[in-house]
Amino acid sequence: MSTADKINDILVEALAPVRLDILNESHMHNVPPGSESHFKLVIVSREFDGRNLVARHRMVNKLLAEQLQNGIHALSMHTHTPEEWDARGGQVPDSPPCLGGKARENEQ
Repeated sequence: MSTADKINDILVEALAPVRLDILNESHMHNVPPGSESHFKLVIVSREFDGRNLVARHRMVNKLLAEQLQNGIHALSMHTHTPEEWDARGGQVPDSPPCLGGKARENEQ
């Protein structure tokens, strides 16, 4: 089972999201082809009602603790209630280009 599939199963079970996007952004970084180390999550769930951003991220980090210790290098999270998601027009910002590793060395 892929890392993305594991993330999906964990978050669906725990958060019953009305929207869940799991974007593998590893290809945007200096990693081998086929890597699953950099992810962007868009999670819209009632479980976030009444919780601030830090609490939401802590909740997701706790749920994905094993994956974060075993292969995930970077995790970007966009956590919203359904009302917040609607107010945003269903949009999240694009991820910035990677400036780490070899890409950063080449810029200098």
